[in-house]
Amino acid sequence: MDWVAGIGRAIDYIEGHLDGELTMEKIAGQALLSPFYFQRGFCMLCGFSVGEYIRLRRLSLAGSELASTDARVIDLALKYGYESPDSFTKAFARFHGATPTAVRRGGATVRTFAPLKLKFSLKGGPSMEYKIVDRDSFPVLGVSETFSYEGADRAIPQFWTEHFASGRGAVVQGTYGICIDEPMEGDRFEYLIADDCPPNTAAPEGFVVREIPAHRWAVFPCKGAMPQALHRVHEQVFSEWLPTCGDYEIAAGYNIEWYSDPAQFPKGMDDEAYLSEIWIPVRRK
Repeated sequence: MDWVAGIGRAIDYIEGHLDGELTMEKIAGQALLSPFYFQRGFCMLCGFSVGEYIRLRRLSLAGSELASTDARVIDLALKYGYESPDSFTKAFARFHGATPTAVRRGGATVRTFAPLKLKFSLKGGPSMEYKIVDRDSFPVLGVSETFSYEGADRAIPQFWTEHFASGRGAVVQGTYGICIDEPMEGDRFEYLIADDCPPNTAAPEGFVVREIPAHRWAVFPCKGAMPQALHRVHEQVFSEWLPTCGDYEIAAGYNIEWYSDPAQFPKGMDDEAYLSEIWIPVRRK
């Protein structure tokens, strides 16, 4: 399925189920992607997370209903996914700048948050560099943590900070940052800070060994200070490469970032010449 068309189908699905149950597995399924890749791509293209979009749309609809109908606050709270009137009132007030009671009395206005209308346009400019690499399976030694997709962009950098603060960097220096979502369902994924390791290596206490399966990878070079260079290329992958790539599509729930040795650069990871890569498993369409 075309990437942009898939995102559009997912948005339509969200809009049709705002007053019911929405799971990331079903939403991402509309685009035929794992929740990890769908959420990353959605955020890159739209500027906010899937969860944030759903919350804002639900609060917008709730405000409209409150102002134009006689629906009870408790009924609106349950309809739009809040477990109690109190939690709904707090979220409503943050979004609209007024409580449901103030709106119902007619003394306050409500805000709107319109549905997304995704448009794609081709732009001139430099071509994007990448190469296709077939690689056999390989083992890595690392530290593992499970994250929720929502908030992972903040939690993972903290995980790296804690890794080095704990002294574990003496064992695993962090050649890779690896996201693993093999089932490609649910709302959580495994993340590894990892290095290559010899076959049949036993993991020390507190570490794990994972076998990365053989795949064909699209490898995107990133040049520049971290993390800006990686963020820039990730955005290009979803906004430029996927929409226009006629040969390949994402094949599995893996995402690998490779980092070169910072000691090779005068300013380390802050150096303008620092090199890193993004690896995405692909298959021919």
